Amino acid sequence: MHKTITGFSKLSKSKKIDWIVDTYFSNNANAKTILKQYWNSDSKLQQLHDEFIENTITNYYLPFGVAPNFLINGQTYTIPMAIEESSVVAAASKAAKFWFDRGGFKTEVISTTKIGQVHFTYDGNSEVLESFFNGIKSKFYEDTSSITNSMVKRGGGILDIELKNKTESLDNYYQLHASFETMDAMGANFINSCLEQFATTLKTEAQTKLQGNINVVMSILSNYVPNCLVRAEVSCKVEDLTENPNISPEAFAEKFIQAVKIAEVEPYRAVTHNKGIMNGIDAVVLATGNDFRAVEAGVHAYASRKGTYSSLTHAELNNGLFKFWMEIPLALGTVGGLTSLHPLVKLALEMLGKPSAKELMQIVAVAGLAQNFAALRSLTTTGIQEGHMKMHLMNILNQFEATSEEKKILVSHFKTNAVSHSAVVDTINKLRANN
Repeated sequence: MHKTITGFSKLSKSKKIDWIVDTYFSNNANAKTILKQYWNSDSKLQQLHDEFIENTITNYYLPFGVAPNFLINGQTYTIPMAIEESSVVAAASKAAKFWFDRGGFKTEVISTTKIGQVHFTYDGNSEVLESFFNGIKSKFYEDTSSITNSMVKRGGGILDIELKNKTESLDNYYQLHASFETMDAMGANFINSCLEQFATTLKTEAQTKLQGNINVVMSILSNYVPNCLVRAEVSCKVEDLTENPNISPEAFAEKFIQAVKIAEVEPYRAVTHNKGIMNGIDAVVLATGNDFRAVEAGVHAYASRKGTYSSLTHAELNNGLFKFWMEIPLALGTVGGLTSLHPLVKLALEMLGKPSAKELMQIVAVAGLAQNFAALRSLTTTGIQEGHMKMHLMNILNQFEATSEEKKILVSHFKTNAVSHSAVVDTINKLRANN
């Protein structure tokens, strides 16, 4: 039976673990050992991790890998990736190598505008509210000047503030819809601080200058950033799409483009198609200390912006030129948050040349495009399972606690045999039976 506890957050980490183990793992003698073996031996570093969140009892490790040979706008990068899924890093690396000799990836930041909103209700006349807003609009800028001064000096700040009438969707519902430029910061704290001051100003001014009642519901940034866009693309002559001897370059291009078009019109396919893109994007976002949940939410909303969920990538063959591209919203930061706290995040950013937020947007977008190219190339030629299951082989062997010698024999065996869970189990059992 699950138990409740009062004052858990006030317990020491050791006491927290004791309660967790006694309550949930009374029959598992190894539980406490497992939790503690993931602690960092450097007590200072462990304390840093403990203080990232509340109620920390241990660390949860993900592999931190790298994908080399990415040529982006003429510059070569090795991209850090934090992810647990088999074959993602290998696929990205393979795509990078494929395009390295075909001109590499071309990228462009289209815009970097971010959005925040004050959501409120008003029970009076909308024209009166609009006149009131226009009369006090300058006050929003004045009252946030202490918050925005340093950002303005770096070239950012509040771009605009609009009053939006949403009463057709919800009775008495209005917004202050503000746009921001946050430079190299992701900007969540900056935007939210500005919005909360907007709300205070709105309520204060309304008390003496507006008939009717204003009720501020909430003030919060939006993770939907359709105007914080980056474009990434690859292109080459169709005859240069040579790699697989079993399919001609022209046939490969045609099949590849058809696969993209299916994802453009079929949501069931588009979700999996875009998930593959996010395999690459999330891995780099996580490795660089950014918020992958915010990125995911914004990206999938963007994929639905025309009313139907659709592919983020597009492809065409025009006058013998194959082109594959993507425009994607990415709100990222290279200062603030974990970027200056987590030692591996700092190393990841250093590996990338200490990029600006705009540069990181381009690198992350390329990782997503490369991942999607690799997945579609496999799907339209050999099938996705051949490469994926060969990468997954080691996971299966580790599940069965294969020895180093058994791994060597089995890896060699499956170089020329199809990998499936049942095939691996049968082979390892036969190997052990013969020994």
